[in-house]
Amino acid sequence: MKLSDYAKNLGISYRTAWRYFKQGKLDAYQTHTGTIIIKKDIEKNNMLKVAIYCRVSSSENRDNLERQKQRLLNYCSAKGYRVNKVITEIGSGINDTRKQWLSLLKDKQINLIVIEYKDRFTRFGFSAMELLLENENRKIEIINEAEDGKEDLMQDFISIITSFCARIYGLRRSKEKLKKIIKELKDEKKS
Repeated sequence: MKLSDYAKNLGISYRTAWRYFKQGKLDAYQTHTGTIIIKKDIEKNNMLKVAIYCRVSSSENRDNLERQKQRLLNYCSAKGYRVNKVITEIGSGINDTRKQWLSLLKDKQINLIVIEYKDRFTRFGFSAMELLLENENRKIEIINEAEDGKEDLMQDFISIITSFCARIYGLRRSKEKLKKIIKELKDEKKS
């Protein structure tokens, strides 16, 4: 399919489609005459049930959530995917009980989950999640993968330290609250 037809089918300008081609976001090639041919068939992409998943860790980053969503929608548009579900969530990537995330994992109609970075989906066990989804003929597509293993390793290390610090400080806080309650109860008995 020619680039101009591809742009018309997606409802984007030719210039936008050209930019996607130049950025390497399209499975396409340029002939000796200069015509750009898209290899992937749009009909095949339209058969996919695609969901995008966006997450930020705190409500302070809510505006980043919207920008992340827009980047994912633009990416899917460039790839010719028709997005069936848009999921945005605020919560820690360490937390494995996020409601929206769990509902996405349970929805077997979704064939492809598009995310911006691995850690937006989960901080730990990404490979296991990917394998489990593959066993159900489902796939996760990451837009921005780490350049090298070092970056991934460092992010995992930081996540582990953050998780343990949160638990330690959480325990300390609850211990202090318990002491305060006991003290108040003792003071009430004396009165």
